[in-house]
Amino acid sequence: MFTQHTLDTAPAGSRRFMESTAAHLGHLPPAVALLAESPEMLGGFLHASGLFEKSTLDPLAREVVVMTIATRNDCRVCVAMHTGRLRDLDAAPEQITALRAGEPLADPRLEAVRRFTLRVLATAGEVPEDELAEFLDAGFTTRNALEVVLGIGTYTMSTLGNRLVRA
Repeated sequence: MFTQHTLDTAPAGSRRFMESTAAHLGHLPPAVALLAESPEMLGGFLHASGLFEKSTLDPLAREVVVMTIATRNDCRVCVAMHTGRLRDLDAAPEQITALRAGEPLADPRLEAVRRFTLRVLATAGEVPEDELAEFLDAGFTTRNALEVVLGIGTYTMSTLGNRLVRA
């Protein structure tokens, strides 16, 4: 039903996003070609993703947020792509396996990010004070808490869009 666009078939507003993605990754992922149907969706995701990547959360913590959302929303393309990203970050194989399965992590700090992400979702952001304190006690900041929300929004957009277009 959705078209996997090329630069020639994509709406004009999506072309620059497609070009920049291809230049950054060295190829145009099929998911991007499918999301290109909506320049607003593609541009919104890429912009939000760029902001999340610039957040003060360390790269591994960001990937924990992403994989928590990807597995929760059963986005196979996101799980596959971010498994590769975790490998690039030299994440331990057991961490990758646990994240892919939606299971607790052995690393207490990363597990705190995973649990906090799930609690933000379960409570629609109204995380109980004691659970927020657990996240902060794991070495994170209130700024990081808001950055987790940014990651949740970004990758909820991505996972739902990818599932809709059957990426």
